[in-house]
Amino acid sequence: MKTTIAVAKGDGIGPEIMDAVLSIFEAAKVPLNYAYVDMGKSFFDQGYSTGMTPDAKNAVEQFGILFKGPMETPKGKGVKSINVTARKVWNTYANKRVFKSLNGVETVFSKAGIPIDLIVVRENIEDTYGGIEHMLTPDVALCRRFITRPGSLQVHRYAFEMAKREGRKKVTCVHKANIMKLTDGIFLETFREVAAEYPEIQAQDIIVDDLAMKLVVKPHEFDVLVLPNLQGDIISDLCAGLVGGLGFAPSANIGENISIFEAVHGTAPDIQGQGLANPTALLMSGMMMLRHLGLHEQAKNIHQALMQTLEEGYHTKDFGRGDDLLCNTQTFTEKIIAHLKQTEPANATPFALPVKPSLNKLLADKKVSQSVIRGVDVFLESNEQPQQIAEKFQKHLSEEQKLITMSNRGTQVWPTGSVFTECINQYRLRVESETPLQQQNVLDLAQKITGDFKICSLEWLMEYDGVKSYSLAQGQ
Repeated sequence: MKTTIAVAKGDGIGPEIMDAVLSIFEAAKVPLNYAYVDMGKSFFDQGYSTGMTPDAKNAVEQFGILFKGPMETPKGKGVKSINVTARKVWNTYANKRVFKSLNGVETVFSKAGIPIDLIVVRENIEDTYGGIEHMLTPDVALCRRFITRPGSLQVHRYAFEMAKREGRKKVTCVHKANIMKLTDGIFLETFREVAAEYPEIQAQDIIVDDLAMKLVVKPHEFDVLVLPNLQGDIISDLCAGLVGGLGFAPSANIGENISIFEAVHGTAPDIQGQGLANPTALLMSGMMMLRHLGLHEQAKNIHQALMQTLEEGYHTKDFGRGDDLLCNTQTFTEKIIAHLKQTEPANATPFALPVKPSLNKLLADKKVSQSVIRGVDVFLESNEQPQQIAEKFQKHLSEEQKLITMSNRGTQVWPTGSVFTECINQYRLRVESETPLQQQNVLDLAQKITGDFKICSLEWLMEYDGVKSYSLAQGQ
């Protein structure tokens, strides 16, 4: 019985490398059928705002697997990346990328005899990749960063389960919780919660900038890394450089119902149609897909054929040395096919198709017994000095409400500060109350101050079960 998957060939060199990979699958007798779907730059150009047709969306949701080549998002047209959209729409919350030294691919570390074998698990839905941005003033842009407990628990549990399944010994949480104490703080806190369920696996954490330095000095000390979205995006590309580049970096985006397997390198339009493209990254991503589908024997056969081809020195133009074993895309593909073992693989367990839910799933949330509004951060647009703003603002406060601090770009400028702190035309004023506030109290205050100030935004200051859940200003 063959499993049907959705296939999007992609843009640029995408169709060339996808055709190469599928010809290898055919030679390896991989039991798959392909439903080709319309996604990519040309469909943005045709007016599809998401970069995919409705039929493409329906096919992916029907079959549960999308195998895709690299895709280009048009620049300067106000459209979202189709790659990010696909990952978020179908809730592929864990991006798994494997970085392993390959014989025949020369790097600084291979020359030094240092083998690299690490896995990056990147949270794939949240963080700044929500793309929620606003201009608060003509000079000030705001991007909202969402880190949630349920989302963090999902990706951490995947990282530990994957590590356990694959015999990995250590999982390292990467973060910036020393600065972003609430957002990265949640990510680190939930990591520790999940780690306690897997005592057989060593769990540790590291600040992201420290990790970046150590990866280029001693990458062999790391095993599995789990990171928030933006940090994971950057670090995973750094890791690709350790093993020879994005052409050797397979990628899987794993969700509960739908998963996406793709090459994460660019579309390389400069070599499109010239037969120079390297299909290795897409082929390795395809092997991850086969294992996900339970086709382990076929994946092993292809892996061994690829390794033998690389070890013998055959290479495309983007890697390897010397012209004697230089191959175009077709010849490189043929070399891999020639190394395949011609055996009949055993039948695999049929892949479970996704069951379409009737409603959006609501992830479990943390239960609290008491939720109190302690105050409000009022973001104002003003070109006045801090003392002038404070005097005008305080006239509108009730007896219980106190102006605690005023900051500019996160640094306190009132009631104390430094004249050397340079300010822009947007301030945050923190109001706290001796008694708990109601939402209407905050809205009434906002109404009062509109005669004197332009309000950019309001943020409630929440206290959950007696714990203040908002950060201090720098210098407060």
